[in-house]
Amino acid sequence: MSKIHHFFNTKNSSLLKKLDFDRFGVNNIRVYVKRDDLLHPFVSGNKWRKLKYNLLEAEEKGHKTLLTFGGAFSNHIAAVAAAGSEFDFKTIGIIRGEKVEPLNPTLAYATQQGMELHFVSRTDYKKRSAPDFIKKFEKQFGTFYHLPEGGTNHLAIKGCSEIIEEINSDLMQRPDYICAPCGTGGTLAGLIAKADPATHILGFSALKGDFLKEEIKTLLSSFDANHSQNWSLNTDYHFGGYAKWTPELVNFINEKRSKIILDPIYTGKMFFGIFDLIQKGFFKSGSTIVALHTGGLQGIEGFNQRFGQVLRAK
Repeated sequence: MSKIHHFFNTKNSSLLKKLDFDRFGVNNIRVYVKRDDLLHPFVSGNKWRKLKYNLLEAEEKGHKTLLTFGGAFSNHIAAVAAAGSEFDFKTIGIIRGEKVEPLNPTLAYATQQGMELHFVSRTDYKKRSAPDFIKKFEKQFGTFYHLPEGGTNHLAIKGCSEIIEEINSDLMQRPDYICAPCGTGGTLAGLIAKADPATHILGFSALKGDFLKEEIKTLLSSFDANHSQNWSLNTDYHFGGYAKWTPELVNFINEKRSKIILDPIYTGKMFFGIFDLIQKGFFKSGSTIVALHTGGLQGIEGFNQRFGQVLRAK
């Protein structure tokens, strides 16, 4: 068994934890958290899931270099850099926007892990999925395994789909709802692909607008046409858009009453939405909810660097 196989196939103890929180007493709601943030300090959460089959594929095809795309505070960039260091891949990160010195905590960590950073204009970055744009980098860097922005592709969806079996096994029943934060839609697509039709998959978009619904549908159609239809995307808790926030959101995250550290981009917004919907009676009485913690905690340091020490990391 290769090092990559061993890393991703070592049996973890149950990561499903019940929350004892007075807000969940409304209508006898039970809330569990799937603690995928505990899978690894940096290759954690949905990034662990998305990278699993991609790294195995890269290894099988004999690639020595990984190239990917991301913003300056990207969880994906940090995870790929960490994975590259762990499994002896050279890593190249194509970063949106101009280089700013000193590097923020995310990019500084990536370089410490050996990632080579290349900055492109926001205009050029929009071409990141174009074949000709990728070929330009092949001429510059040679052969590499291409990981798309956020790591989302059919292999990523396959990795995320395995969450369903783990939840059902650890819970010993099918939950009424599984909730997950959404950025590119890959994690939610994986959950929908293997979910029991009786379980409603509820995504909380971190982005403003409802365009993500169509992207999720496209991902699903290319992965498994027989997926569950029992899913929806909530777009009410983005707090102004991607990486936007309000004092209300920050105060909620800092309460720490659930004793779980949340990030302000994805999981904080999702949990705020879950708690708010419970109070509003959205979930039927007696429901069992599983909330997926997708990691992203490395971003807290960079968030505080940008906005002041508004979030408590511990």
